[in-house]
Amino acid sequence: MASDAKTATSFEEGLKGASEKVAEFHEEQSLLKKLQHWLHQTPSAVPLIVLVAALIVFGFLSENFFRAGTLSVILQQIAIVGILGCAQTIVILTAGIDLSVGAIAVFSSVLMGQITFRFGLPAELAILIGLVLGTGMGAMNGFLIAKMKLPPFIVTLGTWQVLLASNFIFSANETIRSSDIAANAPALQLWGGSIEPGGVKILYAVFLMIALVAIMAWILRNTAWGRHVYATGDDPQAAELAGVPTKRVLIQVYALAGFFCAIAGWVMIGRFGSVSPTASTGQLGNIQSITAVVIGGISLFGGRGSIMGMFFGALIVGVFEMGLRLVGTDPQWTFFLIGVLIIFAVAVDQWIRKVAS
Repeated sequence: MASDAKTATSFEEGLKGASEKVAEFHEEQSLLKKLQHWLHQTPSAVPLIVLVAALIVFGFLSENFFRAGTLSVILQQIAIVGILGCAQTIVILTAGIDLSVGAIAVFSSVLMGQITFRFGLPAELAILIGLVLGTGMGAMNGFLIAKMKLPPFIVTLGTWQVLLASNFIFSANETIRSSDIAANAPALQLWGGSIEPGGVKILYAVFLMIALVAIMAWILRNTAWGRHVYATGDDPQAAELAGVPTKRVLIQVYALAGFFCAIAGWVMIGRFGSVSPTASTGQLGNIQSITAVVIGGISLFGGRGSIMGMFFGALIVGVFEMGLRLVGTDPQWTFFLIGVLIIFAVAVDQWIRKVAS
């Protein structure tokens, strides 16, 4: 016992004056590594940098580019794509994809117009019904994906065809003319109205798009539901173990996407004046919205990105289209450069994800 006590005392005495610091390991990060981590934390940075660069280049190449009227036209051109992009963003954040956004938008606009003119209901009520039905179309996608466990790509590819066909069948390929809408149902053309500060025309639809982007940016960043959306896209199994109701979140996301598409359909009536079942948005809306999302730095694998990035992505497309037109180049260069940007955006996303892992 005495020997044990002596050993203990000697041990404690031996520790006197010894350093109490815990072993630390420092990994010296290169500038490239720091850049990668910063881009991972700020996914909208890349599209913002590309947007600023595009503005500078086209401003240098064309003296008319920075005129207020030119910038206003760019915003008007991306109003519908920006709203469809809101729908596509929340879907892709859950690691899904929605190929039916354009079809829902066109069918919703046709429903609003036909319910007003064929069934004689007030335009305001027809708009409400169109918004509800558009939300229902999205919820149907969500149910098939969340409850039936079907792949989002297959489900929305199928509903895109079903809804486009339903659109033509229900409307009987009838176009409702702009003059008839203006005379009998002006509420349908609400978002085609504008204000003209300083002689520059700005559509109400532009303010609506900006408001929707701002609201969704706040919701995704500051609410529990927004965090659930990111968690569902990042790792659904881990999210379920953490108590996130992933199936309910998916249905809500697709339903909200349908609601945004119906709003886009209402905006289409104001933007184009008429209600047409053959509107190009039904075919191109899917590609345009996905393009804005991908160029905007939102990961197709889900769980990473911001809706502000999508907004910057839509602006980039609008800037390229207008800038190349003012410079007088072949319109095909627009598609060429946008294709290059899509590949570049996906490559950057893969590069960033490797660093994060």
